[in-house]
Amino acid sequence: MYFELIAWVDAKMAIHPIEYRYGTPEMKAVWAEETKLKKLLMVEAALAKAEAEVGLISKKDAEAIEACMDRVSLERVKQIEEEISHDMMSVVLAYAEQCGEAGKWLHYGATSNDILDTALALQLKDAIEIIEDKLGRLKHELLKKADETKRLVTAGRTHGQLAVPTTYGLRFAIWAMEVARHQERLRQLKPRVVVGQMSGAVGTQAAFGKEGIRIKELTMRYLGIPAVTVSSQIIQRDRHAEYIEFLALVASTLDKICLEIRLMQRSEIGELAEGFGKRQVGSSTMPHKRNPINSEQVCGLARVVRAYVEPALENNVLWDERDLTNSSCERVIIPEASILLDHMLNKTINVISGLTFYPENIKRNLYILKGVQMSEAVMIALAKKGFGRQKAHEIVRAASMKAFERNMPFKQALMEDKDISEKLTSEEIDEATDPERYIGTAVEQVEEVLRKEGYYKEGRI
Repeated sequence: MYFELIAWVDAKMAIHPIEYRYGTPEMKAVWAEETKLKKLLMVEAALAKAEAEVGLISKKDAEAIEACMDRVSLERVKQIEEEISHDMMSVVLAYAEQCGEAGKWLHYGATSNDILDTALALQLKDAIEIIEDKLGRLKHELLKKADETKRLVTAGRTHGQLAVPTTYGLRFAIWAMEVARHQERLRQLKPRVVVGQMSGAVGTQAAFGKEGIRIKELTMRYLGIPAVTVSSQIIQRDRHAEYIEFLALVASTLDKICLEIRLMQRSEIGELAEGFGKRQVGSSTMPHKRNPINSEQVCGLARVVRAYVEPALENNVLWDERDLTNSSCERVIIPEASILLDHMLNKTINVISGLTFYPENIKRNLYILKGVQMSEAVMIALAKKGFGRQKAHEIVRAASMKAFERNMPFKQALMEDKDISEKLTSEEIDEATDPERYIGTAVEQVEEVLRKEGYYKEGRI
């Protein structure tokens, strides 16, 4: 029974949540076994073409190698690996079987990681393109919400306590600019991360002879990616660590956005909520529940992606020209971090686009302290009347504490203070304690962001 169960698990069951719960088809396809094999074969074919161009092998053999690329099967590669326990050599042998006489020139002068690392670069290129697209879509949704809510005044909060007012538009604009910085970072890191090599056993290109540098450049030109200037047996892993660090940084931004949405969806705050389907179930035992499950999922997965930063950094510390400690680690962290981050971007895009706002709750929270959070505005008004900033701060602080302790309207506490009532009229206090009048340049700042990021069409404002 035990061995029957093992066989059934092997044949039927998905184990990792990425297999059945997390990830988009487009990003999963980048890291599929079949895709990796295709990239490996592409690199081998490009190498043969480069070697033919410099005269190391014949053009006829290079053309034969390229022509039989589609006949190599993943199943055959795995069969060979079972026998020889070497993943890259299994690909070479499976490929050579299909190439006839030309197969003897396959992999000529290369070391395994020339092919593996360059193929990985091709996969990273595809993954980065997907992430670039998702970052652009997320930024657009944030800008759209910033535009829609640029005048929606809400209670600002610092340390979890009510502060002076802000607008929802300003919050979304701040997030949009953070995403814009990620777009910039990605553009900058791409040429450092997406690079290939043809360096040979320890980086000297000795097996390629005097044409080594030319072969490297030609191979990468055929593949459409830059070549490293120098490398050892492997491409240096600071590049890959930077990629993982970038994914972790984006994950933290998504975590921050979704955490704020969760906080604002709390029952006692209730200013906004994730979209909720007509037949969606919030709890198996409490039928009333409308939980922010998508935002919670993003926040949870962010912890996983951030956890990959340390192993990525450790992968850069290898013995001499290389050891193999990075390999097994990278097989896990690079695909998983890419797939999870892409999944989180999708979730966050959907959360932002589907948000529901509750203006009555937003207004309720804005006035819940009976005006006390407007103490800064009153202090500024008093300072302008000649008190000076420091004295005004102390007088308003005392009135604020009185209002808190007696649970009284802030205006009443202000009017009961002679120093204040002698300087500010009732109308002036009303104006100073009106939260909807105290948002400074919030609207203008949002509109500046919208212009800067090209959201507004020409002539719209």
